[in-house]
Amino acid sequence: MESSRDELTDLEREVSGLDTRWPRVEYGPSVMVVAVGVLVLLGAIALPWAPGTGGWVVLLGASHLGALPRLFTITALLFGVVVSALALMTRLWAIAWLGALGCGFSVVNGLWAVWSRQTSPTGSGPGIGMILA
Repeated sequence: MESSRDELTDLEREVSGLDTRWPRVEYGPSVMVVAVGVLVLLGAIALPWAPGTGGWVVLLGASHLGALPRLFTITALLFGVVVSALALMTRLWAIAWLGALGCGFSVVNGLWAVWSRQTSPTGSGPGIGMILA
């Protein structure tokens, strides 16, 4: 009897939004901004990152672009897609902050990756996919 009462109390807190054990994010319309950003990132991975080299090829390490573009691809997909999707599904503040910090780290990696392509000895600059990502 006592356990069912506790379950009902927990359910009531969760439904009413008073569940303070795990702080939740109320996204509102900004959820669409995050979802469109994830779709743009996935589209950028499909576009060329260097002449004749797509983002998926860089992710798999089959290209000779170097470590910085590959690190950018990994961090962009990990934080920009996986952690963002987890944050949207769970609505937990901790995961949302992890996604924000990880995406910030990924932006710095992206700047390094573009710089490494602009200063490469082959002279091939970054492709549209790398710039868009």
